[in-house]
Amino acid sequence: MNLTIVVGARPNFMKVAPILKAFKEKNETLSYPINWELVHTGQHFDERMSQTFFRQLNIPEPTLNLNAGGGTQAEQTATIMMRFEEYLEKRQIDLVIVVGDVNSTMACTIAAKKMRTKVAHVEAGIRSGDIGMPEEINRIVTDSISDYFFTTTAEAALKLKSTISDSQNIYYVGNTMIDTLEQNLPRLTQPEFWERLKLSGTPYLVMTMHRPSNVDETQHLEMLMNRILHGCGQHKIIFPIHPRTKKNLDLSNFDTSKVFFCDPLGYLEFIYLVKHAKGVITDSGGITEEASYLNIPCMTLRENTERPETTTLGTNELVGNDPDKIDFYIQKMINGDWKEGKVPKLWDGKASQRIVDIIVQLD
Repeated sequence: MNLTIVVGARPNFMKVAPILKAFKEKNETLSYPINWELVHTGQHFDERMSQTFFRQLNIPEPTLNLNAGGGTQAEQTATIMMRFEEYLEKRQIDLVIVVGDVNSTMACTIAAKKMRTKVAHVEAGIRSGDIGMPEEINRIVTDSISDYFFTTTAEAALKLKSTISDSQNIYYVGNTMIDTLEQNLPRLTQPEFWERLKLSGTPYLVMTMHRPSNVDETQHLEMLMNRILHGCGQHKIIFPIHPRTKKNLDLSNFDTSKVFFCDPLGYLEFIYLVKHAKGVITDSGGITEEASYLNIPCMTLRENTERPETTTLGTNELVGNDPDKIDFYIQKMINGDWKEGKVPKLWDGKASQRIVDIIVQLD
């Protein structure tokens, strides 16, 4: 069997790393090893958003980098499709594996299916119900034409069964991001500013924000920052800042004395920061999974989530943009009055092994 595994953006790297490790281990037991190639679309082309993760997570160098970063959503998607199609034309590929919900996921799925190549989607079936999110469009399109579906939760599997005709190809396997988290907990690294800011033993909050609905309008972003800073008291906020966020933050007016801004961090440094934080404020989906697994209080500045298990079982609370709710939940966070989280079923560090065991048995 000849496989191609696709990555394109930061969230993909954490989901793919343990799958590659599981394939390597599985091949040591097979008479006829699985042949696989890794294709990087180049969707994230910044060194801090790509190569750092490859090094830290021991991801091998990709067979090919499509260098398709930049441009509008449509331009990027089109470039990935054209270049991935050229790649497939030169090879005999039996299965393409895509992960997550970024533009690369959808673009490579469409290109593969046009070439009559089967596709397996890892992290299938999750939905926010918000069609205004580019990621939601990517999820719906990818799941509508994929052949095999690997889900993180039983709920995601049930959602797929209501829309996919061939439900026998839906596999509830768990969460590969948690595989990566478990495998790297002993390797976590203090950020370079840890000692300088005297964070050891000092309560602090971690914040990330990148959703267009939160950061693209300067006045709205300023309101969010001022409400958060008003509620956090003397707690310092560590804010690894996304490139799209920095532009409008520079135009905003708020008290920066409580905020430490830094460039995007590597995986080992960021998870170290989250693991030792008083709490997390974010609009990212993946971080809510990591915070829930680590039992760190987490509040999400969104009205919906494609990962409801982080709110029903985990430590996440949906706060949206309501100033009163922001104040309420920040007070609960800094006062240590947060709900106790539970780890969802099959988030046990073995999802990647289950995926590989299934793939090697496919026709």
